[in-house]
Amino acid sequence: MSLHPSASLPQNETPSLQSAGLVRQELLLRPDPARVVVRPFRPTTEPRDLNPTDKTRANHIVDRVLGLDPAAAKHQLLDVVEHFEGRHRDLLHTFEARADEMEDAFEAHASFSKVQRQLVGAYFMHEYSFEAAALFNPSIVEHPDQTGVPEGACRFVLSVRAVGEGHISSLTFRTGIVTEDGQISVDRASHLATIPRVKERSIGCDGECVALEFAPGYDISERVIFPVTLAQSNGIEDARFVAFDDAGVRTYYATYTAYSGRAIRSELLETKDFLSFRMSPLAGAAARNKGMALFPHRIGGRYAMIGRQDNENLYLIFSDDLMVWEGGVAILTPRFPWEFVQIGNCGSPIAVDQGWLLLTHGVGPVRKYSIGAVLLDKDDPSRVIGRLREPLVKPDPSEREGYVPNVVYTCGAMAHHGRIILPYAVSDTFCSFATIGVDELIASMQAC
Repeated sequence: MSLHPSASLPQNETPSLQSAGLVRQELLLRPDPARVVVRPFRPTTEPRDLNPTDKTRANHIVDRVLGLDPAAAKHQLLDVVEHFEGRHRDLLHTFEARADEMEDAFEAHASFSKVQRQLVGAYFMHEYSFEAAALFNPSIVEHPDQTGVPEGACRFVLSVRAVGEGHISSLTFRTGIVTEDGQISVDRASHLATIPRVKERSIGCDGECVALEFAPGYDISERVIFPVTLAQSNGIEDARFVAFDDAGVRTYYATYTAYSGRAIRSELLETKDFLSFRMSPLAGAAARNKGMALFPHRIGGRYAMIGRQDNENLYLIFSDDLMVWEGGVAILTPRFPWEFVQIGNCGSPIAVDQGWLLLTHGVGPVRKYSIGAVLLDKDDPSRVIGRLREPLVKPDPSEREGYVPNVVYTCGAMAHHGRIILPYAVSDTFCSFATIGVDELIASMQAC
């Protein structure tokens, strides 16, 4: 049975969720502490942040390095390269670029060699294991390049939240294939990882915007977007990707939470090729919370979002400006025991024949997170047509333990050949996958 906008179902009838046919895949993505990026190390405030006459710890380190005789400096640099080469790309270039950021510390010295500059750069870098603690809260979209994909299959890009030392979150990627019959495989991640070059910084409508660029030719799994602004300094969290179609032009957007360590705000990431990215803060009262998710195209000529404004309910928000979000109307409120604490979205709405399929999360007793689903009207998404009475996915006995126990969560699924391809996180630690037929899922909903 499929539930269409005109379909009716007795309000006291509860379809069996078993009929939904959820299939958990035997595929796990676990964090790998051996994957590291090399990042700026700041032992203290850098010279450019102080009065030029101040002598800081950073200046002292530079003085000591430049005090080495040329042979000793060369030997030390060769030792560093020997120890770290093979773990990173273009290591000497990275060291020299870091030295360029330390120009003020070189001012007191009449001359210095390229070797000395590279060695100074090495002293102000460190390795960071960006997914040492967790790899979770995935989101999935169709890959922009489908070259060579078998008939009926689809190559995808999976974004994943990685957490390392200090609970700092970054954004990393995987690729894979889903076959016509719903079998999923994920490509092996590169052992190398790199952060992008900052091309430009500017001021947008509500704060700092940043343009980032990765070198072409690197595998997408090497690309790690680490916090680059003060607003993001403690994390880029829970990116919800969507392939947005605007008059036939596809752009990938991701709404995510920027966390400074004290405050949160919603920001927007934009890319067309997963090589160049732009990150911008969203403005407006509706963007002050987390968990916003963009519809994959305009509705009635306007942009549309699902968001949570009061830590409890889900709102539908429209805007003429992609960067500014105000107002909104509550369309979903907690109804069933597994969502009494709060509900939120689990990614952008998915267009299906019957309407908009929206995955949700519910928080129940003992702060147990489960994944649910609702169906919204295609033309008027403020109208809820159907809703699961019981969770679609809840932590089974093998999915209860981890960094945050009793949590299953996703930041976005996609439709493929009549199935929903659902990556999800387990206890904020690792990722798994499930699939479910669209018609079967909707048939299990209770009419609203």
